[in-house]
Amino acid sequence: MGKSILIQYIIWQFIDFPREVLKAWKNFLLFNIEYFSIPFLIRTLFSHWHKYYMSYGKGINLARWFEAFVFNVLMSRLLGAIVRTILIIIGILFEIIIFIVGLAVFLICFFSPFILIFAFIYGINLILF
Repeated sequence: MGKSILIQYIIWQFIDFPREVLKAWKNFLLFNIEYFSIPFLIRTLFSHWHKYYMSYGKGINLARWFEAFVFNVLMSRLLGAIVRTILIIIGILFEIIIFIVGLAVFLICFFSPFILIFAFIYGINLILF
């Protein structure tokens, strides 16, 4: 003979459903990390921006060498580091938001039967007293 519907509901409400919510929450967190490419951006933080760099040229030309050095280091790498840092910060902020919203959803889903029972009893008390 099968389990009663009450036992099936309790198993679903407190075991199966929270497990699925946790899996979905984990997928959202992992998707956000991949969407913003946070590990890749950290690895390439000081790389050239879009691989823009200036050749130092052949021979000894101090003006050309200085111009290439300034562009490669100060412009291309610094611009890349600034843009990547901003994207990393935005990605981490979204990760924090997803974590907080996921925690709220998990707690609401887990405690919703208790909230419903409490609200029902509270409503009955308001009507009767």
